Order: sequence, then C-alpha cells, then structure tokens
Amino acid sequence: MSFDYKRVFKFEHNVGDKEKNMRLVAGSALLLISLFTAKIILLLVGLILVATGYIGWCPAYSGFGRNTCVAAITEENIEEDAQQNSN
Repeated sequence: MSFDYKRVFKFEHNVGDKEKNMRLVAGSALLLISLFTAKIILLLVGLILVATGYIGWCPAYSGFGRNTCVAAITEENIEEDAQQNSN
C-alpha cells in the first residue's frame, strides 16, 4: 500500500457512521483527560479525532485510499460495474 498525496486534497467523505461515532467519543474522552492531566499530546489527538469524526473526512485515509463510508463504497461498486458492463 502506497501513500498517494494527490488523493489527500480530494475532500471526499471516507469515514463511516460507526467510525464517526467512535472517533467523537474517543476524541471527547481524550480532550476531557487532557484537561485534568495537562498533556498537550492528548489534547491534539483528541482534537484531530473530534474534527475528523465531525466532518467525516480523514486525510490519512484519503492518502492510503481507505474508505469506511458505506454510501461511498456502494457508489464505487456501481461505477465499477457500469464500467465492466460497458466494456
């Protein structure tokens, strides 16, 4: 698996609903913990998780071509089937 930096700038949804919820919960927990422990790294990771969970787009997923969004996966499958049928 290679990292494609050009895909990073395509802001397509690539985080599914289940993962969005997990990111929001985990990020909120890390933000809360960082308030009591004063750890900057926990604050940054928590902010990243909350942000990617909220907007539904992860730049690392884009770069590696990973997608957990069910709607996007079905659209890709439909497009691939249409291309195969036209050939």
